[in-house]
Amino acid sequence: MANITIQEAQQRVDEWIRGYGKRYFSELTNMTILTEEIGELARIMARTYGEQSFKESDKSYDMADEMADVLWVLLCLANQTGINLTDAFEKNIEKKTKRDKERHINNPKL
Repeated sequence: MANITIQEAQQRVDEWIRGYGKRYFSELTNMTILTEEIGELARIMARTYGEQSFKESDKSYDMADEMADVLWVLLCLANQTGINLTDAFEKNIEKKTKRDKERHINNPKL
């Protein structure tokens, strides 16, 4: 599969929703689903990198798939609220660079 841009990902999600999904769930429903998906990812992370052991029911989870689920719902929310995530991401990098350009480099804890 070829690399795609964030904008292309937003467009592909929108095309899929309109072609197969009938319509978007409400923004509130999608926010709740996003929280649920993040919880599923957190469960895998806790068992893979933390001290918790896997339960038999956890073994079918796929970390990459759970991350893609999180991304999917985030793209849905961006589409629904009219946010261009490419622009938002670029502005976010600028903000972090301006705010933190020396903070981490000069952090003796790192």
